[in-house]
Amino acid sequence: MPAEDAASGRTAQGAGSDDAEFAQYADDLRKAERKVAGEIDPGARAVVVAVAVLVAMGSLLLPHTGSANGFDVLTSSAAAATERVAVVSKVFVWFLVVFGIFGSMLALVTRRWVIAWIALCGCAIGCVAGMLAWWSRNTPGVGGVAPPSGVGAGLVIGWLALLVLTFHWSRVVWARSTYHLALEEERRREAVAREEAARKLQQRPGEH
Repeated sequence: MPAEDAASGRTAQGAGSDDAEFAQYADDLRKAERKVAGEIDPGARAVVVAVAVLVAMGSLLLPHTGSANGFDVLTSSAAAATERVAVVSKVFVWFLVVFGIFGSMLALVTRRWVIAWIALCGCAIGCVAGMLAWWSRNTPGVGGVAPPSGVGAGLVIGWLALLVLTFHWSRVVWARSTYHLALEEERRREAVAREEAARKLQQRPGEH
């Protein structure tokens, strides 16, 4: 009997040690999964995004409308006031700079999924603002006063660059979202396997 009790104790101790090692391994695995799940891999799209960012930066130097370029619209300079730049044009340029340029650059450098998702949302809203900015340059304002100048090359090129960024960030974010779903399914299967393994380990002492 003492020998059997000692054997049972050693078995229980070994099972406890196995459980601790398995729990430590599972914890390390979950940390690694969370790190990988939070990252993006744009691949060849990174080159396209980088080029689109450069084009967006260059569009700020070109005429947005009339004699006012993108920086004039961004800073609400006297040239922008003379051209009667609408609010939607200012919103578009700000979204182009904040999300299209800086947001995209930050997402490429950090490769964080959250930042890419924020850049996508900002670029998408900026596309709508760009469309309205284009419309505002061809539509009379309050009182029927038409804008002194039409759409400039900077507005067109910046809007097209933002469309490209929106498309490519949406593909990157969607691919990572699909990966998240697959990872969650794999975690559920692993949880079931761990529960089954723990149940078998608990049943071993009683079998002796």
